[in-house]
Amino acid sequence: MAGGSRLYMIVFMVMVVAALLQRSEAQTTYVVGDALDWTVPPGGPVAYTTWASMHTFTVGDVLVFNFPTGIHNVVEVTRAAFDACNFTSPISISNTGPANITLNSIGEHYYICTFTRHCDLGQKIAINVSATSASTTPQPTPSLSPQTTPTPTPSKAPKTYVVGDNLGWIVPPGGPIAYQTWTYNKMFVVGDTLVFKFLNGTHNVAEVTKTAYESCNTTTTTTLSLTTTSPTKIILTSPGEHFFTCTFPRHCYFGQQLAINVTGTTAVPPSSSTIPSGAFYYRGPDFSPF
Repeated sequence: MAGGSRLYMIVFMVMVVAALLQRSEAQTTYVVGDALDWTVPPGGPVAYTTWASMHTFTVGDVLVFNFPTGIHNVVEVTRAAFDACNFTSPISISNTGPANITLNSIGEHYYICTFTRHCDLGQKIAINVSATSASTTPQPTPSLSPQTTPTPTPSKAPKTYVVGDNLGWIVPPGGPIAYQTWTYNKMFVVGDTLVFKFLNGTHNVAEVTKTAYESCNTTTTTTLSLTTTSPTKIILTSPGEHFFTCTFPRHCYFGQQLAINVTGTTAVPPSSSTIPSGAFYYRGPDFSPF
């Protein structure tokens, strides 16, 4: 009997460990805002809205809000409170940074900072949580066969990117952080296409040098190409850094600029999240771009 009990206990422990390992592998930890962290974003909620749109959240995932204790907090609220920046009836409050929040239920979750005007200035994020992803069926181990010459891996099919996604190509509501966030972790390769969507007569697309990009110098001598009709489709034909902006007065200074890294292959490229020095032209939370 003692031997049977010990065997049962061992089997039980193995099952528990396996279950914990499976849960751990399925769980993903997200740092909210990535390098931006949890702060008053430079120009409204578009930064966190864009960040959330790039991820798929499931039950069991963990959100990490990085912030200095005493100047921010993380408060979960209802949809109505989120829209109104009303934090009188919070669902939960985390005052110490970093705050780790495990997503335990499906549906929409809303988080804000309750420090004075922080929510109004854009320190708020809404995410949608889906059920835990179904585990995939393990692939059978292939049987041994005579060695053959490997077939070359085909190159990645050209991909089309709509710049800014639903935001389009505009003066972003709060500086260049929107387009910097959009490029985060994207892999651009030769042959891909950028599509700039804008209202004709109010914007354009100019490819410029890095120096012109950083100084927002959009004179004809620094412009490599200029397109004035929407939608503008630009095929990436060469590797390296490419810089785009709008030449309408002050549009570049208010953040209508895009920097990307293009690689010639599907190998890991330089990160497109790298921000060229001097490329940040924030002028405060209230913009009057036109």
